[in-house]
Amino acid sequence: MQDEANVKILLALKGFALWSTFDLCRQYLKGCCASGLNEALLAKEEFKGEVHTYSPAFKEDEIDKIIEISNHVVFNSFAQYKKYKQKAIGKTSCGLRVNPEYSSVEVDLYNPCAPYSRLGITKANFQENELDGIDGLHFHALCEQNVDALEGALANFEKNFGQYLPSMKWVNFGGGHHITRADYDVEGLISLLKVFKKRYPHLEVYLEPGEAVGWQTGVLMATVLDVIDNGMPLAILDTSAEAHMPDTLAMPYRAAIRGAGLPNEKKYTYRLGGNTCLAGDIIGDYSFDEPLKAGDKIILEDMIHYTMVKTTTFNGINLPSIVLLKENDCYQIVRNFGYNDYKGRLS
Repeated sequence: MQDEANVKILLALKGFALWSTFDLCRQYLKGCCASGLNEALLAKEEFKGEVHTYSPAFKEDEIDKIIEISNHVVFNSFAQYKKYKQKAIGKTSCGLRVNPEYSSVEVDLYNPCAPYSRLGITKANFQENELDGIDGLHFHALCEQNVDALEGALANFEKNFGQYLPSMKWVNFGGGHHITRADYDVEGLISLLKVFKKRYPHLEVYLEPGEAVGWQTGVLMATVLDVIDNGMPLAILDTSAEAHMPDTLAMPYRAAIRGAGLPNEKKYTYRLGGNTCLAGDIIGDYSFDEPLKAGDKIILEDMIHYTMVKTTTFNGINLPSIVLLKENDCYQIVRNFGYNDYKGRLS
């Protein structure tokens, strides 16, 4: 895609930041986009490619370091840009995040262009007389979507901000492009990018998917600790929805489990719960061909993106170990977690 469309694709660390795999990722991707100082430092130290940093608001005690290590710094408002422009100009490439005020994302929790969004400058608030030193524009309007969603967002972006593109050096189409999903229209995206580049041949174009980099690349393996009954069979696992897979509670998301079906689809139905004292620590209801018992393994599919980056040690529960599957079915234990990791986050 990069070669055919002459664009650059970055890894969004907010979705996938397993830095033990960066030696593989950097063979294909040009760098990382970060949402603050810590992600930017990780990108600089471990990925060793371009670093593009955006934050809804930068902190005074962090901005100098962010400018020092970032190729691009994207500001969320003109007030932020004015505050730091004298520090940034000449040391990094400055950009502005704009809000195209278009999105087909259905869940507002993940919709950067939802009504009253704090992310990006709307057309009504755009100050065209304050663009001195600005090299690029950034917009982000997608979440797990195909190229048709980008077409709509891009049309609104150009309608509202296209007049400023001739004076820019780059444009960033943000993330949410599900480019590694089996049904994604890769050729359609390449075509769209080529047409855009013909309109603006001077612009360098960036995309920054995060989830797509880790899409269907790994599982979370859990163990049944106990099976009880309180009106229905309940299986308690050594993992946690609250601590290890918070999206199952934050939005309508149902994790896929290997060999399991919908409730009552198979002979034995269980409600799977986590091993914390939160009453709502529920992964969901699943059915199985055979009854569950203590010691059984439960394999939750596609659990790499937006899981490890959000995990917590709530209730003192251990984080899952990180294990890489190597060639010839060999496994490499990258990291185990224990008491010191829990204690080290507190004081």
